[in-house]
Amino acid sequence: MKSLSTVDSPSSSITLLLLIAVALPLSVAAQSVDRTDGYLLPAAAPNRVVGPGDHPNVLLIVVDDLNVALGSYLESARRPQYASAKTPNLDRLAAEGIRFERAYVQNPLCHPSRTSFLSGLRPASTGIHDNSAGPRAQIGDALRMLPEHFHDHGYFTARVGKIAHNTHEHAVSWDVSKFALSREPAARFHFPGYLPPIDLSRVRDDTWKMAGADRGLSRNEILAAVGRRGGLPLSWRATTESPRMTPDGTTATRIVQLLAENRDKPFFIAAGFHKPHQPWVGPAAFFEQHPTEQIELPTSPADGLENIPAPASQVRTDDLELTEIQKKQAVAAYHAMVTMTDSYVGQLLDALELLELTSSTIVVFTSDHGFQLNEHGGLWRKSVQFEESTRVPLIVRLPDGRSAGRVVRGLVELVDLYPTLVELATLPAPRHELEGLSFGPLLENPDLAWKSAVFSESRREGFHGRTLREERYRYTEWTPLPETEGDTVRELYDLLEDPYERRNLVPGGSHDEVIADLSRRLAAGWRMALPRA
Repeated sequence: MKSLSTVDSPSSSITLLLLIAVALPLSVAAQSVDRTDGYLLPAAAPNRVVGPGDHPNVLLIVVDDLNVALGSYLESARRPQYASAKTPNLDRLAAEGIRFERAYVQNPLCHPSRTSFLSGLRPASTGIHDNSAGPRAQIGDALRMLPEHFHDHGYFTARVGKIAHNTHEHAVSWDVSKFALSREPAARFHFPGYLPPIDLSRVRDDTWKMAGADRGLSRNEILAAVGRRGGLPLSWRATTESPRMTPDGTTATRIVQLLAENRDKPFFIAAGFHKPHQPWVGPAAFFEQHPTEQIELPTSPADGLENIPAPASQVRTDDLELTEIQKKQAVAAYHAMVTMTDSYVGQLLDALELLELTSSTIVVFTSDHGFQLNEHGGLWRKSVQFEESTRVPLIVRLPDGRSAGRVVRGLVELVDLYPTLVELATLPAPRHELEGLSFGPLLENPDLAWKSAVFSESRREGFHGRTLREERYRYTEWTPLPETEGDTVRELYDLLEDPYERRNLVPGGSHDEVIADLSRRLAAGWRMALPRA
């Protein structure tokens, strides 16, 4: 092995130093201070000078299944099950950037949502409504996805972790494209689903009743045991592993390396963190920050589910069978994964400072969709149109610190990311028509009047649900798919009077005029909701 003084390039030098870091026998507590940080800057590529007319760098951070249970959102998302959120690094990012209070996805499911914001198109145009078909099945190979457009205009592009959806990552081209490393013994790369044979949490989940739990369970084994193709049972493991060596920990380390290696050119680097996607597996130190006695479960009125149409909700039997303390542990485990993810975001923010990239890099943080935590009579997971599933955090930090600490309360959508980043980077528009709107003006003036409504949709239970969410109401029409018999069913919630969406106002006839108006606006579509010039 070469000595540090004779390493051939910054890239190989950084690789060697990171390997040494992995080998050092650090405790979990000691890993908050990285003893190799002093070597990172000297081994990095030269830093380019970024002037007023030059292209800024972009660091895009996308997490999986994250609702707005973050410290900086607690005032605007007052739900008892969110109260124990601990996210100091994301709160710091919000204080240094612009926080979007009401950002919404176009489909609360991984693949449709990611395809939408990467293409700048809505699900009706991409044709992606579930996790199966490839993202280019309808839009074709020629369309330039967000990072590809940046590459076409001189940017180095890289992703580590989940940016597109797992098996569809190959459909988006990058200069560097890497999966997170796996904790599953039989796999090199990480895909969600493995449960190791250890759990140090206070309360165990029901997967411990499955055969083979004491040797570890793969995703396929877990799903076979419950007799379904998708939707893991609520499951968690508090482990003895090092935070650096979780799949997302390896992603954070590799992203830091890429930042250091590519300071000499404009870059678009994307970090895709898998957590808090199920199963909730991570070091016990994060679980210890969320004891079950601090968890308060959401409540639902006795008649709260009476008027919710069947396709709008799906409360699973195995979820209902969990004890109250297991449900509290499930919420605590979710928050533990959010805190773990927050620690990795902190590593990236610290690396930007150490590498002197903060003043040249746009940082965007968001999630592909939200997540239900026992709301609406025991609803978990996503793919429904409730606020907890469709609303996501969105934070943008600009290189010059402009509008730091400001809050945007206007309605925005993740499909707006593509045109916004193109505008901020002063790139020409792509050849295909984008179906979002740059929210660049809101970064300058967060108080601007903006969209009158945002739109999302999903297919489930044989119905196609289309939603309009405006200032006061959330309105959804569930239309039966061709193979389904039945009539269109509707939901209407007054989010001013009923922020938890407990009472569907469609039955009774007292809101017929509101329903007729919202139905007309839903049919008119997203173009009619754009702000007036």
